Amino acid sequence: MSRIAVIGLGRFGMALAKHLGRAGVPVLAIDTNLQHVNEVRDFVDAAVQMDSTDPAALEAQDVSECDVAVVAIGENFEAALLTTVLLQKMGVKRILCRAQTQTHAEIFRQLGVTEVIQPETETGIALARRLANPHLEDVIVVGPGHMLIEMKAPHSFIGKTLQELDLRRRYKVNLVAIKRPRQDAPPDDEQRFETLSVPGPDEEIKEEDNLVVIGPESALRTLPHD
Repeated sequence: MSRIAVIGLGRFGMALAKHLGRAGVPVLAIDTNLQHVNEVRDFVDAAVQMDSTDPAALEAQDVSECDVAVVAIGENFEAALLTTVLLQKMGVKRILCRAQTQTHAEIFRQLGVTEVIQPETETGIALARRLANPHLEDVIVVGPGHMLIEMKAPHSFIGKTLQELDLRRRYKVNLVAIKRPRQDAPPDDEQRFETLSVPGPDEEIKEEDNLVVIGPESALRTLPHD
């Protein structure tokens, strides 16, 4: 499983690190504040008090070996920026940066980071769910313990009808819709999918389909993602 570094343990970073840890994801949590580090220590694989703008400190913690790094530093934009640049130099594959303002978001985008997160549009817990389940295209919490997800059709589903899959009986989840790419749409077109709402039992899953499924979070975790 991917190891994720969470750098900055304010409200957003703390929620993210704890939820990832509870989901069984290996987490390296980093902050300059010892109190924050101690608070998260029991939830993650490793929690370290250190300055993330110090390249030697990052190297000492093998941050370059992490598959994903989330820069969740809120108040100190200069530190967040320098940390991001260091992570890029170290070759971290996926870098997600928290931005407090549109200006900060634009600067991070100019740096070419993988994703910019703005807490007013995504909570730490929602991001944790996405990172813990990289096969998911989207996650929406619809009630306590229940989620609506969009996922790529598992290889084992392709070529089978909904009746054959029998998702409600086998997985205790319900298929809401199938999103299927239009043949005439370019790959980078955000509107390239057509939505088949409440598809019938004879509908066959195709290779590039995305499935929109609703159900308990525990049941959704049992769906294959091969």
